[in-house]
Amino acid sequence: MPSSAEPRTPSATGGVQSLERAFDLLERMADAGGEVGLSELATSSGLPLPTIHRLMRTLVASGYVRQQPNRRYALGPRLIRLGESSARLLGTWARPYLTRLVDETGETANMALLDGDEVVYVAQVPSRHSVRMFTEVGRRVLPHTTGVGKALLAQAPDDEVRAILGRTGMPAATEKTITAPEVFVDALARVRETGYAVDDNEQEIGVRCLAVPVPGSPTAAAISISGPAGRVTEESTERIVPLLKQIAAELSAALASTTPS
Repeated sequence: MPSSAEPRTPSATGGVQSLERAFDLLERMADAGGEVGLSELATSSGLPLPTIHRLMRTLVASGYVRQQPNRRYALGPRLIRLGESSARLLGTWARPYLTRLVDETGETANMALLDGDEVVYVAQVPSRHSVRMFTEVGRRVLPHTTGVGKALLAQAPDDEVRAILGRTGMPAATEKTITAPEVFVDALARVRETGYAVDDNEQEIGVRCLAVPVPGSPTAAAISISGPAGRVTEESTERIVPLLKQIAAELSAALASTTPS
């Protein structure tokens, strides 16, 4: 092993300390928006600068981090492939839970993640009704137009939400779409209060969607059901929302069980 390599010291969890530190730095970079300086990482992680420099040099050589002309470090393109694969896997894990939603509600069930400033659908189980909703897995939409988008952004601070809306704009998908940032922020306050989000003809006229976040997911995730407004009524909402929350909690527990403690 080269003398400059980080020692493979066993950690308190029984793992390899250098790997744990490297993954911790990647997560801190993601939390900081994807680009940081060494001093910022030292402050947030508590690691010595020489240790951070060695780890970052290894991550740069592997393509997981790149160094910018301004000497700051940014998440690298090789992470994209890992992210796409993990999103597909997350969708695969979710399918049995989405199938239960379809069985018990009769409507199409979806799972979506927040990827940058967009919502991406990673799994769907369609309704068995002849008239049903369909969203292609992999489709990307702006978060302000959807129930899953509201459920996802409700987990973020209002200032971060305003920044996202400022970057994406708020184009109207229908006449019902919320297009004013402060109105949308107020809607997120109601989502936090009730624990669920509603898309009421905001993405497509005639369609209603109910969505809840998946608590404790390794990345911001939400599940939803969607169907014709004539079936997903105010009355059915009272029955469906508790089921959505229950299945989201069960999915969260299943995801947690795959992560070593």
